[in-house]
Amino acid sequence: MTALDLPRSVSVRAAAKINLHLGVGAVRDDGFHPLETVYQAISLYDDVTLASSVVRARGLECADYIDAGDVPLGDDNIAFRALDLVRARTGRPGHESVNILKSIPVAGGMAGGSADAAATLLAYDRLHALDLPDAVLLQLAAELGSDVPFSLVGGTARGRGRGEVVQPLDDRGTWWWVAVASDVGLSTPEVYRHHDRLFPDAPTEPAEPADLLAALATGEPLRLARTLHKDLQAPAVDLRPELGTLIDRGEGEGALRGIVSGSGPTCIFLCDSLDGAHAVVAGLQGAGHDVVLIANGPVAGAHLLEHP
Repeated sequence: MTALDLPRSVSVRAAAKINLHLGVGAVRDDGFHPLETVYQAISLYDDVTLASSVVRARGLECADYIDAGDVPLGDDNIAFRALDLVRARTGRPGHESVNILKSIPVAGGMAGGSADAAATLLAYDRLHALDLPDAVLLQLAAELGSDVPFSLVGGTARGRGRGEVVQPLDDRGTWWWVAVASDVGLSTPEVYRHHDRLFPDAPTEPAEPADLLAALATGEPLRLARTLHKDLQAPAVDLRPELGTLIDRGEGEGALRGIVSGSGPTCIFLCDSLDGAHAVVAGLQGAGHDVVLIANGPVAGAHLLEHP
């Protein structure tokens, strides 16, 4: 492909992440916790558009339920770090403009920043027709954060190590979720520290999620609901008791099961169907919760949206 054939801009879509299972082992000497997790990508998306540019430019558009002021536009934005990393590793000169269209709740345990980073890596590769092997993109993703590799892979997958070692799972179910975002964040490091205080005798390695993997294979929502598990839920609810109240309310409105997403504060509810999800949404909105979203999963990982 010649320079004249290269696309002028590329848009990549990446999905929100939830954890169906999150087992947390005892903190290691390096400060990290060994994890045993099952990820699922659901149909809440961010879009990242890269275009060749003579200067570095950054833009942001947000869904009406997201405060743009909560999204950093400096070098602490993981998408911009992803761009700097892949440019440095490939040795390409020049600049790209970056525009992020954000619909994944911010700081809600749904890996919106990781989705943006994964989308940026893929967009850069496609914009410059590099054709980097998947293994290289996954390695770069793992350097950026534990959830970034899964954001590339999508679907339903098992994560080990710090969560960055991803193994896709065969999941033929269609699962309906309701997500309730919070306008007050919850510090992930603090949730992990509180986990260590509450569970000083946590195992060195968390147990495998055998029951949940078996439930996924059945495609039965009620069976999956019974096996959802989060080691970080107890510390998150202990720090923010209103999350426990929200989970009880969602289940009272008909959800099969409610759990915190990641380390919180977003709560997600598994429902038996799309109609069941709408009923839960109506009940939670009636209880005063403003940002209540329906999504299904699993959906694809980062993928090309347009390639003009």
